[in-house]
Amino acid sequence: MTKHWFITGISRGLGLALAKAALARGDTVVGTVRSGAPPIEAEAGKLHVLMLDVTDGAAITAAVDEAFRLAGGRLDVVVNNAGYGLLGALEDATDAEAERLFATDVFGPFKVIRAALPRLRAQGEARIVNITSIAGRAPGAASALYAAAKYALEGLTASLHQEVAPLGVKVTAVAPGAFRTDFLSAHSIRLSETRAEGYGGTVGKASHAFSSMAGQQRGDPDRAARALLRIVDAPDPPLNLLLGSDALRRARAKHAAVEAEIDTWEDLTISTDFPEVEAR
Repeated sequence: MTKHWFITGISRGLGLALAKAALARGDTVVGTVRSGAPPIEAEAGKLHVLMLDVTDGAAITAAVDEAFRLAGGRLDVVVNNAGYGLLGALEDATDAEAERLFATDVFGPFKVIRAALPRLRAQGEARIVNITSIAGRAPGAASALYAAAKYALEGLTASLHQEVAPLGVKVTAVAPGAFRTDFLSAHSIRLSETRAEGYGGTVGKASHAFSSMAGQQRGDPDRAARALLRIVDAPDPPLNLLLGSDALRRARAKHAAVEAEIDTWEDLTISTDFPEVEAR
């Protein structure tokens, strides 16, 4: 059965690859871009492109309404993909940089979901896919605010799953590692100007690694798109999905470290409970 998709941010990267993959199998895609036209060839009536800045709440509501109209009143899959990264030392980030990042990467998806949910619930069946990042599960240096934004989207997804799963709406947070897209270009990454001293071995090292990685990432966006098709078709999709061997390695290392720390401090953790009162 063909599906009707609403995907934010289809002009490049994973959003573009996903739109192409869905269209290639005969699905209908309503996708958003901030400007221009995405490099996609599609059968007439299968692709609809809307201009949208996901920091504009009123525009989001209008775009979601239009997407339902263009899709004949039903959206099967809503994908929150639009976003960007902010790299650099935390103390170098400005208020404006932090606020715009959260407006795009957290409040944008929140507003898309809020606008779509009444009709998704009424359908009794739908999928929501939130593209987060391995940075939201296993952060590294030089990405504190980006990790914070993706952590927020991860938490939103986990709680939303518990709210809407009984209503037929299935939710997945997808955390990609490094994929060979232009994510590290100026289109998708903002760099805070480095002013603070003493971060050469942490932020500086991480920033250099990001720069040298561009064009060498292990992840294939077309393979990632095919993986996303599988989860939206699966009768019981995962709540959390990692994409890429690097994401898997980082997630396992983080989980192991957390488990070890929990065990180390378990006595102190449980010491804060009220002492048991002996029965009189």
